[in-house]
Amino acid sequence: MTEDETGWPHDIVCEVSAMETVKFSKDFMLGVASSSTQIEGGITNSTWYEWCRKRNLFRQDTCIRGCDHWNRVQEDTGILKSLHVRTYRMSLEWSRIEPRAGEYSEEAIRHYREEIELLLQNGIKPLVTLHHFSDPLWFEKLGGWRDPRNAVFFIRYTEYVVGKLGDLVSDWVTFNEPNVYVVFGYLLGVFPPGVRSLRLSCEVAAQLIRTHTEIYGLIHKIRADRNFAGETKVGTAIHFRIFDAITPKGRKTAALVDHMFHELYAEGMIAGRLLWPLPKKEAKIKKGLYADFFGINYYTRNIVEFALDPSNYFYKFLNDDRLDKSDLGWDIYPEGIYRVCKKYYPKYKLPVYITENGIADEADSRRPKFIADHLAYLAKAIGEGIPVERYYHWSYLDNYEWNEGEDARFGLYHCDFETQKRTARRSAKLYARICRYRGLSRRSIREFGLDG
Repeated sequence: MTEDETGWPHDIVCEVSAMETVKFSKDFMLGVASSSTQIEGGITNSTWYEWCRKRNLFRQDTCIRGCDHWNRVQEDTGILKSLHVRTYRMSLEWSRIEPRAGEYSEEAIRHYREEIELLLQNGIKPLVTLHHFSDPLWFEKLGGWRDPRNAVFFIRYTEYVVGKLGDLVSDWVTFNEPNVYVVFGYLLGVFPPGVRSLRLSCEVAAQLIRTHTEIYGLIHKIRADRNFAGETKVGTAIHFRIFDAITPKGRKTAALVDHMFHELYAEGMIAGRLLWPLPKKEAKIKKGLYADFFGINYYTRNIVEFALDPSNYFYKFLNDDRLDKSDLGWDIYPEGIYRVCKKYYPKYKLPVYITENGIADEADSRRPKFIADHLAYLAKAIGEGIPVERYYHWSYLDNYEWNEGEDARFGLYHCDFETQKRTARRSAKLYARICRYRGLSRRSIREFGLDG
């Protein structure tokens, strides 16, 4: 990356407009992703239900309604099949499986087992996430992740789930976006439990890292001891953004933000290293590698500058008016997915999974090009020797998007939340074609106007 005469980062040109075709090998797996809290509906025993209730975020768009996926698994699996995806990243709702401490719901686990069996029958490989932002209410009432003694509950939950589903599932994500979960929930206070404390955010981060390193080995052990078929693959899905700056002070600030938001979690979850300022008072983590793949959730980049504002930890984000925006105001910056791969692959030498990538775009006017441009950059990374093995588009269906409720629409399929009718968007047709033929032809580029 270079800078123009104004100091703003100047982008490398590598989008489909500069490429004739985008083609992936037969081993490259294209899929879609979702999470249980966001699509299932009927969830009342979780921290997110309580968060909506206390913050008066109910209206109709809460995790209670979602997309009614819990009752529409057959229909939604049909959608996945129509998209020609080879893999589907889904999550399990801890509060359903363990509604009370130490009590497990056979009904819930049977439901998930039947869903996974249906995926496999349709040639779709599941990548299953154990924790995707949501905790059971009983767990939070016991102090949640703030109390180190509570990690045992999640470890036991993992042992139960892998024992029940591990014959069907070989690929696991322990924690989705642990950095977002901690920063938003314990540093900025905009996610449950709504805490603003640098000290607590560091303690919780360390706790999640220690728990991940323990269950990484546990999942491998359970599947090996029971002779479950398939190579076991365990990792995390970390949210990565590009943090650029336009001033010397801004670059120092961006480096600190990068350390606190990325490096703490990448080094912790992959290498088992607790970096400053994470506490190390508990038992040390045994030196080793705690990931079988490098999971990247990538959406956007931020321009970071120093701000004399202690209430916001002395930083601010600036808009890059040169770039198009999503419905959430996020910069559309495809090069960032390439830059993240280039930065981290040499460090960890792990197969790369793009575990999430998508755009809030209700009109579906930007999503086709968004998908094509990000895949073009992944093709560039692969061409330079980076083993990007999977890409999961977020999401196949509009869902409950946390604090944004139903207003932020990320789906290849539109969901009418009142009727629960699913309708394919134009981008669904494009992505189905990409998945079926593992790339973009000249015809598709012209047909969908991707070269403009």
